[in-house]
Amino acid sequence: MVGSSDVAVVGAGIVGLATAFSLVQRGASVTVYERGLPGNAQSGGDTRIFRHGHDDPRLLRWVKRSRRGWSEWERRFGAELISPDGVVALGPTVTRQLPMLCEDDGIDARAIEPAEVIDHLPLVADTPDGPAMLDVTGGAIRTRAAIEALVASLHVAIVTDEVYALHTRPSGGAEVRAGGRVSRHDAVVVCAGAGTAGLAQGAGLELPIVREAALRLSFPVRGAPPLRLACLQDSSGQFGEPSAYATPLPGNAAYAVGLGGTLQLLPGGEAVDPGGLTAVRERTCAYVERALPGLVPVPVGHRHCWVTRLPWADDGFAVWEADRLLFVAGHNLYKHAPALGEALADRALGGDLDPDLVPTARLGDPVSFGRDDRLGSGDRMVPS
Repeated sequence: MVGSSDVAVVGAGIVGLATAFSLVQRGASVTVYERGLPGNAQSGGDTRIFRHGHDDPRLLRWVKRSRRGWSEWERRFGAELISPDGVVALGPTVTRQLPMLCEDDGIDARAIEPAEVIDHLPLVADTPDGPAMLDVTGGAIRTRAAIEALVASLHVAIVTDEVYALHTRPSGGAEVRAGGRVSRHDAVVVCAGAGTAGLAQGAGLELPIVREAALRLSFPVRGAPPLRLACLQDSSGQFGEPSAYATPLPGNAAYAVGLGGTLQLLPGGEAVDPGGLTAVRERTCAYVERALPGLVPVPVGHRHCWVTRLPWADDGFAVWEADRLLFVAGHNLYKHAPALGEALADRALGGDLDPDLVPTARLGDPVSFGRDDRLGSGDRMVPS
């Protein structure tokens, strides 16, 4: 079977769907390839954190653009996609990131005292030590609502099939070979998460993706769900873990908690070490007992997921190109989906690639930003 559309998008996670949506808004015909359920792989789960705080100042531009994009989606789809309760951050990340956030007129973030931490996050242990800040317009991303709204709005073909190979055609454009069809397109955008590196390799590109895995556990709130419940980013170390993050599920009756770091993979990298999973589960429950006494420390939900991280930064992402094939890779991309989808759509339709997304820019790495020759000396920053 041979079909065609202007652009193919491989992967129906949040970035792939955002790219398809942006392409449709520009009048392009689109085919989306997804081997499973849309939004159920690396974009899976009930919640993510939208935060403005990053170590690389270039990412502030991306999160501001995306925050506007999320608000526009909320208006268009008539649904709350980011909770209004903010993000509380604890520990050294506050010292690094808050000055940059306060200097930016487009971001509402401020230092808060321990008593105010408890106001915004009533689950936390009393009087946490050290610096704290509130990212006022951050919050919990309503992931399932976002995926469902994008899928419903697209009105394009979502092909349930696995893509096995991509290649450019001598006569122009590109060809997609999936399990049950061969299709031709003017361009292909690959947002396939853990599958992106393999497809790129077939196109002659070696992507420096570090494939890892992570675990998030959901815990029930003790008593009635609080009306106000912020997300948490904890780098304080005072509760026995060097870093942790947490975000409320819709309705605030449960809180999803994860620890910093990733899980060890078995040789071959295709499965997670089960012993490591058990250890991380136990550590997460112990953290909840110490840090979040407002939760019952017995998990009621698990989310295992692949992590595709770039070697220069946990928050890094980039786009690689092979003629009319685009490959996007990185970590912590959910919050960037509106802006990243627009940038990928622009490039797929013949526009320029945003210079931040060129791999040599090493977006997410503040050291690379400090020595970026594209910036004037007045814009340079020496990271602390």
